[in-house]
Amino acid sequence: MPLCVQGGTVIGSARCKDFRTHEGRLRAALNLVQRGITNLCVIGGDGSLTGANLFREEWSGLLDELVQSGEISEEASQIYSALHIVGMVGSIDNDFCGTDMTIGTDSALHRIIEVVDAIMTTAQSHQRTFVLEVMGRHCGYLALVSALACGADWVLIPEMPPKDGWEEQMCYKLSENRADKKRLNIIIVAEGAIDQSNKPITTELIKDLVVRCLGFDTRVTVLGHVQRGGTPSAFDRILASRMGVEAVLALLEASPGTPACVVSLCGNQAVRVPLMECVQMTQEVQKAMDEKRFEEAVRLRGRSFENNLNTYKLLSHRKIDSELPHSSFNVAVLNVGAPAAGMNAAVRSAVRVGITEGHTMFAVSDGFEGFYKGQIKEIKWGDVGGWTGQGGSLLGTKRTLPAKHIDKIAEQMRIHNINALLVIGGFEAYLGLMELQAARSKHAELCVPMVMVPATVSNNIPGSDLSIGADTALNAITDTCDRIKQSASGTKRRVFIIETMGGYCGYLATVGGLAAGADAAYIYEEPFDIRELQSNVEHLTEKMKTSIQRGLVLRNENCSENYTTDFIYQLYNEEGKGVFDCRKNVLGHMQQGGAPSPFDRNFGTKIAAKAMQWISKKLKEFYREGRVFANTEDSACLLGMRRRALVFQPVVQLKDETDFVHRIPKEQWWLRLRPLMKILAKYKTSYDVSDSGQLEHIVRLRAKDVSAI
Repeated sequence: MPLCVQGGTVIGSARCKDFRTHEGRLRAALNLVQRGITNLCVIGGDGSLTGANLFREEWSGLLDELVQSGEISEEASQIYSALHIVGMVGSIDNDFCGTDMTIGTDSALHRIIEVVDAIMTTAQSHQRTFVLEVMGRHCGYLALVSALACGADWVLIPEMPPKDGWEEQMCYKLSENRADKKRLNIIIVAEGAIDQSNKPITTELIKDLVVRCLGFDTRVTVLGHVQRGGTPSAFDRILASRMGVEAVLALLEASPGTPACVVSLCGNQAVRVPLMECVQMTQEVQKAMDEKRFEEAVRLRGRSFENNLNTYKLLSHRKIDSELPHSSFNVAVLNVGAPAAGMNAAVRSAVRVGITEGHTMFAVSDGFEGFYKGQIKEIKWGDVGGWTGQGGSLLGTKRTLPAKHIDKIAEQMRIHNINALLVIGGFEAYLGLMELQAARSKHAELCVPMVMVPATVSNNIPGSDLSIGADTALNAITDTCDRIKQSASGTKRRVFIIETMGGYCGYLATVGGLAAGADAAYIYEEPFDIRELQSNVEHLTEKMKTSIQRGLVLRNENCSENYTTDFIYQLYNEEGKGVFDCRKNVLGHMQQGGAPSPFDRNFGTKIAAKAMQWISKKLKEFYREGRVFANTEDSACLLGMRRRALVFQPVVQLKDETDFVHRIPKEQWWLRLRPLMKILAKYKTSYDVSDSGQLEHIVRLRAKDVSAI
């Protein structure tokens, strides 16, 4: 089984007390010199990385001591005079400053959300309140993001202790939700949660409080080390692979004067940041918390953490009518295209943010088809409760484009006085928004702010590196591939041919192949012929004879008109006779189903919230003489993730970036990952280093006005 499939650490890990001593580090230096090692990649938390940096700072002194004691020669000391260190942060708590996400965090969130989803079923059946404790002694990231991903009623984290009187406020909110016929309550507590006096807030304390004040049937669940276990998620497998490559590149480029660095994730881009700056800022967070400077602690955690907290506050606490601004604007939200997990989380977020902004929100059923048929109704705060964990599209979604029904859609816009549109969907949503904008010259009703949020498993939308639903689909692919390979554990030398979705976009096949440890992935964007197929078969045959016992080949559904899944299966089966046999599997629509992953819930929630805030801004900007009139290019935008930031881009400006025939962007960032997949499959190939991360100071990163995911 490939190492990427296995959880934990195959090479082992330990908190070494000896390394904390000078004598321990001296022995470590001797071990490295004896083995000719001068490049060290350290994967761990802030303790491991702090120790690694100290080791590097002491290196020359340690070598001098070893020379004086006669354990190494003067010549060896000169040869190994420079020690290069690169760190990768492996910590489920995501408590290390300088990176948006640490290796292991997403997998831990998967374990938490699996438990929460299971508990919610029980809680709804019995009308119970559940108090869940998740890991995070000094960092509330897991608690915060899981609360955001499941729509928890209350969350308690160490960085932002609740204000005095929180007990009454929490109980009031729980009772208010029950009054709204909500059958369950979820309270998530980080294990390090504290109050304003730095006193611990425990799950038992909360349970006793709820039982005493409300009399609700309350249960406590402590997740404990289950959060560290299990197979890694697709996100973690890909993140770790990308970070590993970047770490090697950093070591190869290092010179004696290069500072020790940490490979980190900023948005969707790998960057390198100085190790000690990260360590110092991480320590500053704890210092700020100890000194009760909690707002500063949140800021120091980074923009991603801050955005998560602000979004949770925005969505979880309903304001009473007297506190809401009254804009008198009507905003409609609809889903367009094929269903994608995370759509419902995006709709929930949009509706609640819109209401908070003072708008009247309308839901359109069944996309543009429902729009022209008049399937439009007001949707309120309580109507979207519990939507974050639901797969598919609760509003209903169709692939129908608006062009043929523009007159009727404009009429419905007039009847319901729709002042802005939020379209959540895939390539049809993108085309539909362009058709609506093109029809503005004939229909003044369409001269309103419009924004699209990409949601499709294919991840084929121009202007965005990622789409809602793609992460859930990737996890479905990797989980299935893991199970398929495991099914052959009693059978030696078997190759599996797997067909994935994606239309003409090879994202799922490529990134799914990287996450599952595939030997090859055939896609439309990288043409192949019979000679390459034959070469792949021969390569796999040699591997089967020497080491591996199972092979995996992925094929994007539209990668080739002639080299079909059946053709590739028959070719491999015929050419592999005497060495291996073959099986094939078409994953089909299972990639679109299931509960959304934590990433898709979180991504959908935050991107929709940002889209609604943009709509509010544009409504004020284009409101003149008692009406909204928006007819500029920048009033019809796509909100996409571009490398490090969420960016609003006029859809007309994205035309040149689009291959409309094959419904894909002309340039796709993930194509740079394909050489990595081939290298890991033991092919001799080169890796494009033109986009490798550069050393950046963490202070500069925080100063940039970017919206981290």
